[in-house]
Amino acid sequence: MEDPNLSVPDATSFERLLSKLLRLAHENGIDVEGGWDVDGEGGHPDWDVVVTVVERPADD
Repeated sequence: MEDPNLSVPDATSFERLLSKLLRLAHENGIDVEGGWDVDGEGGHPDWDVVVTVVERPADD
C-alpha cells in the first residue's frame, strides 16, 4: 500500500524518513537488524538492503 502523501524529493528527505522508520520500528520492538531483498517492481531496480547496529561511545 502506497501513501499518496509520502514524498522523497531529495537525499536529505530519504535519510530523514529512513531514520524515522528505523526508530519507530525499534520503539515497537521490531528487530531491524538484518537484510532484505526488495523487489523493485514496475521497472525499478531490485535492492539488497542491509541494516547493522553501530556501537558508538556515549556522549559526555
